[in-house]
Amino acid sequence: MLYTAPLLVAVCFLATLFQTSIAAAIPMAVRDDATTDGHRGGDRGPGPEHKKCEKLLERREWRTLDDDEKANYISAVQCLMSSPAHNPPIKEAKSRFDEFQAYHISIANDVHVTGEFLPWHRQMVKSYENALRNECGYKGTQPYWDWALDTDSAESFFASPIFDPDTGFGGNGVLGTYTLPPFGDDSRINATAFLGCVADGPFKDYKLSLGPGKLITTHCLTRGIDPSDRIYLNSAAVKNTTDLPTYEEFRIELEGEPITPTHKLHDGGHAAVGGDMSNFFSSPGDPIFYLHHANLDRTWWRWQSMKPSRLYEISGYTSSTPPFTNVTLDYPLQMGTIGNTVPIRDVMDIHSEPNCYTYV
Repeated sequence: MLYTAPLLVAVCFLATLFQTSIAAAIPMAVRDDATTDGHRGGDRGPGPEHKKCEKLLERREWRTLDDDEKANYISAVQCLMSSPAHNPPIKEAKSRFDEFQAYHISIANDVHVTGEFLPWHRQMVKSYENALRNECGYKGTQPYWDWALDTDSAESFFASPIFDPDTGFGGNGVLGTYTLPPFGDDSRINATAFLGCVADGPFKDYKLSLGPGKLITTHCLTRGIDPSDRIYLNSAAVKNTTDLPTYEEFRIELEGEPITPTHKLHDGGHAAVGGDMSNFFSSPGDPIFYLHHANLDRTWWRWQSMKPSRLYEISGYTSSTPPFTNVTLDYPLQMGTIGNTVPIRDVMDIHSEPNCYTYV
């Protein structure tokens, strides 16, 4: 099962990232401005001081919410799904929910396999949380999905509360209920990941306007849950990632293929859910996307919190293909119409303004 991403080789593209292992890592060009500690340029900060927040929103794991809190979150997501798009980069995006997916599709090649991968997705999830609260009256916070609680358990992966049809996001796709339209390699679609339409839960009747991949199609929410990917999401995999000493090593290990020869926390989570969630471009079409990336953000924050010097540590290239420049704390995180475009330094400390949230 694949969550596809572009290689740092201009003449070659991967069409089946979650299925094909890459024997060698992406080549890291030797640069005059590269540091000698495993970084590809970048900053260690901290730069201008950001005001500490007087109050922090507490993001919690999905299964710790009571049924009313879960229902309120689901209702807010459904509100975005029924609200008109503002000014999406893809005109076929109909809803505000679609608009977030559309922007991810349009910018995906720039925000994966690059130094901005983690800060960009941090700002995207925060922008989504802001939309739920400011546009749909949601009083809660963005929950996260701690997959290690499911993958360390002896219970079936399908038994995860995230897939509950009544208090979760619905379960697996049903075989034979969805047929992929014709697609090219540029959509990075792994056909085996699309088992079928989700038949239960709060989103079983929702119609996506975009995807899979770069396709523009109206279709059901699809999944193809693959329990074999649970090995990439257990507590041992998390520890292997957070034990790494530099941001560049941590980010590469967390992001996964094609930089690493096997799945890791990021692509492993996408692959485990399958369907729309498995696609490099259009994965935000599944609402689980935001709980998955909130947990990746939580993992990054855990790593940052281990040493004061990590709070503003950033490195990596600004592009997945040449010509390369190095990410710095002043590099802008483009959000288009889904949120505020801010420099990386503004999102590094989640306990400082304008972020003001924490994980519990």
